[in-house]
This record gives sequence, structure tokens and C-alpha cells, in this order.
Amino acid sequence: MRRIDRDPTRPVYVISVAASIVSVHPRTLRIYEDEGLLCPARTATNIRLYSEEDVRRILWIRHLTQNRGVNLAGIRILFELEERLGTRILETLFDEANAFDDAQAEAAGNGSVAAADDAPRATGSPATEPAPEPAESSQPARQTVGADHHSA
Repeated sequence: MRRIDRDPTRPVYVISVAASIVSVHPRTLRIYEDEGLLCPARTATNIRLYSEEDVRRILWIRHLTQNRGVNLAGIRILFELEERLGTRILETLFDEANAFDDAQAEAAGNGSVAAADDAPRATGSPATEPAPEPAESSQPARQTVGADHHSA
């Protein structure tokens, strides 16, 4: 049996499933959308659908808010900078922050390397996947899915 390759841009997860994957309440995803950090695809009946890329973006948001103390406005600015510059500055910041944390831990004499453990450990986490591709605008474009009908 041949395995079908997954398209990370294909919206497949309803809000409850996406929220479960990243361990947040569905309301949190709605807040991220209201703040312009996410723009999930919508079905013809207006149901939100999230892709793997959306899930990775949510994991970045969670990491930056929970582990790095960045507020949502700051995250929006970081995403906008990535888009304008066309580079993955979040990856660079993530690597530099971990190196700084490692150096601090060693300077403190405990030699532990806990900074790398701060990132969420799931597919698409900042520690295991690259940052989401920069979008064309500061708010990701909304996609409508399931609108095409086939006639017999």
C-alpha cells in the first residue's frame, strides 16, 4: 500500500482537533485569529480548518508567549518582520536565545542545559521544525475549502 504524501498547507483539522494537538482551548485559537496571528481556511459553511502549517505557527506563538515572555502584539511584529525581510528571523532568535540560556546555565555553575527543553516537543515545534513560511501579508490569507461540486 502506497503512503500518500501530506501537504502541510492543506487545511484538515477542525478547531477542536487543532486545539487538542497544541494543548490549548479552542477559544485561544479564536483569539489568535482575532489578533491577526492566524487565518484558518473556512469551509462553505464557515467552519474553521487548520493545516499543519497553521499548527506549526500556533506552536511558535505558544513557545514565544509561554517560554520567552513575548505578548501577542510582539509576536505580530515578529511575524511581520519575517514577511517583510523574507527571512526566518524566528529560527535565528530561537537559536540565539538557546545559546544565551546555555551560557547562563554554565556561568551559574550548574552546567545544565534546560533551555532546549523549554520548547514544545511536538511535530512542528520550534525545536524540531523550521518557522512557518513567511506569508504574503501581515495576516495570513483565508482560504475557502470544499466549495467545488462535481456533477455526474
